[in-house]
Amino acid sequence: MKIFKIKIENFRILREFSLDLEDELSLIIGKNNCGKTSIINAIDKFICSKTNQFIYDDFNLNFKQDLFKILKEEQKEEDYTNKGIFLRMFIKYDETDDLSDISNLMLDLDETNNVVILGYEYSINFTKVIELKEKYKLYFDELEEEQKKDIQSTFDEYMKKNYKKYFNIYIKAIKYENETNSINEKNYIDISKENRLIDKILNIEIINAKREVTNNESDKTLSGLSAQYYENSLDPDKENEYTKELKKTLEATDIKLNLVYNDIFKDIVNSVKIAGGIKKGDTNIKVESILQEKNILKGNTIVKYESESGCLLPESYNGLGYLNLISIIFQIEIILNKFSKINIKDAKPSNINLLFIEEPEAHTHPQMQYIFIKNIKRMLKEASNKQGSAFNLQTVITTHSSHIVSESEFEDIKYLSKENANEVISKNLKDLEIEYKKDDDGEETYKFLKQYLTLDRAELFFADKAIFIEGDTERILIPAMLKKIDLSSEDNEILPLCSQNISVVTIGAYAHIFEKFIKFLNIKTLIITDLDSVKINGEKCEVFNNDVIGTSNSSLNFFYKKCIEEYQKINPLKKKIDSLISLDFKDKVFANVNEEWIQQECGKIAVAYQTCENNDRDEKYYSRSFEESFFNLNRNFIIDNKEEFSSLKNKGKIVDTIVPYEFAEDCISKKPTFAIEILLKSQKIKDGKCTNWEIPKYIKEGLEWLRKN
Repeated sequence: MKIFKIKIENFRILREFSLDLEDELSLIIGKNNCGKTSIINAIDKFICSKTNQFIYDDFNLNFKQDLFKILKEEQKEEDYTNKGIFLRMFIKYDETDDLSDISNLMLDLDETNNVVILGYEYSINFTKVIELKEKYKLYFDELEEEQKKDIQSTFDEYMKKNYKKYFNIYIKAIKYENETNSINEKNYIDISKENRLIDKILNIEIINAKREVTNNESDKTLSGLSAQYYENSLDPDKENEYTKELKKTLEATDIKLNLVYNDIFKDIVNSVKIAGGIKKGDTNIKVESILQEKNILKGNTIVKYESESGCLLPESYNGLGYLNLISIIFQIEIILNKFSKINIKDAKPSNINLLFIEEPEAHTHPQMQYIFIKNIKRMLKEASNKQGSAFNLQTVITTHSSHIVSESEFEDIKYLSKENANEVISKNLKDLEIEYKKDDDGEETYKFLKQYLTLDRAELFFADKAIFIEGDTERILIPAMLKKIDLSSEDNEILPLCSQNISVVTIGAYAHIFEKFIKFLNIKTLIITDLDSVKINGEKCEVFNNDVIGTSNSSLNFFYKKCIEEYQKINPLKKKIDSLISLDFKDKVFANVNEEWIQQECGKIAVAYQTCENNDRDEKYYSRSFEESFFNLNRNFIIDNKEEFSSLKNKGKIVDTIVPYEFAEDCISKKPTFAIEILLKSQKIKDGKCTNWEIPKYIKEGLEWLRKN
């Protein structure tokens, strides 16, 4: 029996949210403020909290507006359905499961239907809507005219104080027909008072990100957890030799302490006798020792760790990362014992046990994050299948860590994408495989993408924007270029590039293989690539060469394929490359429409390449590579410093009359070193200018586009 889907509606940023769960482990990832914590909070408030913890600000912003609109509409009870925050757990079962508990939730006799829905809602019913209309009208009529101007704000202020009068929590078993069923489904039974039944079916525990872990000397968090672990790991029917010995020792200690207590408390006992007028034979008092193994661990145990020299040091001497990891492991073990119900006589584990771990990476270094995620799945599986205390377990981990992602199974990852300011959707990374396999060579492409992301560039999942570049030369210079753009900008309203969350990825001329992944992430992406002009035989040549026919760049041929074809239809005598040379930057921006990339100024991908640019002699020139473009624009800078550039060869050729193409082909021996030496010879920041060289136009246009949007 497993939960295979969770739906949440109208809770904070989760407007109409659906999350697929894997049978064992689901890893939820995404940028900041994309709803990871909101998922856990919704479940916590509905299921884990014993009292109503909802506040008015938990309602989705759009829902608040919808609720206000209801006040103006005529309502018919027969057409009305409850409005509010909804949580649905979709549970699947098979013939191997014990259905004795969940059968009470089955509303369908169809043998092919093996799904039940456990629904929670914090909603307003028809009667309360009518009451809200009446009372809000009275409230609004009594306001001053000035207060009535902002109608929505006035309504929100009223609801913040009064929402609990109109909204109530309900728990329902809902008939399952299809996944598109909305909250309007009326085929249900109310199980709001069936707490014992629900507990038998579902048990949820949460390890929050805000863990009480510090390395203050007075902190004893781990010591407290050790007591919890002991208390929850006791099997009343299987007392082992260690617990027997502990109890025996405590009983012997009680006898010794009682003798000591008689002397310690003798005076106070006599004072009670005198003050109370207690006579012989009346009720008397006696202070006795009653040490219990559960209680003695709580206040009288400390966790220490052993140094290399064998010396025992207090828990506060550990680093925060190590303390955090130990704390999580302790909490997991405590929760696993709760799930197994090993410490409750004759109790069976719930049908489904769901564990949430929020951001386990706190304070830990990358290597520790790798180790944690590599071992946690095995650890949980072994614990849930332990002989004598086996139980059904699903785990959900949320994270911001690219290191955890890189060591995770692709199939486990759920990516949260923020579609707009008030809505988030969840995507299964394993669905990418289906998309890639639609192409002829898609299986190999997907395999490469999977290896590349898990080994090298998992930080893309957490970026707001991305830059795909050709090679090491651009990678080395991009940070300086970002800074130059920021310093030269006169628009202080736009966040500087250096302050934006941008991931830079080196991928050569094959950025197009990421196109489905970029669409999947839904992030703004700048692809910086080379024009790579070639002759008809594929030999590279200058852009203005009479024999040039097109480009060998795979990314350009992929994104601009339709553009090139349409250009040649209109201009049959023109060359393919002419269609690229003629484009303005606004024509280099693409949007995905019906699974096809089309040129659209409001798109999220820009594919930038060398363009016509005047050199320092005011001559127009077309470059085919970065090095050629850079030299064309910064000829004097290179010539003046050529003797100090160890990356250059044939320095005798580097004169004022050399063609930039020849410089790029014949005079650079080590491209990465060339880039480093450009930085070494750059001037320090003066009067808003950070260097004595200029950014090639095509890169500058791309970075300015990325910065503004």
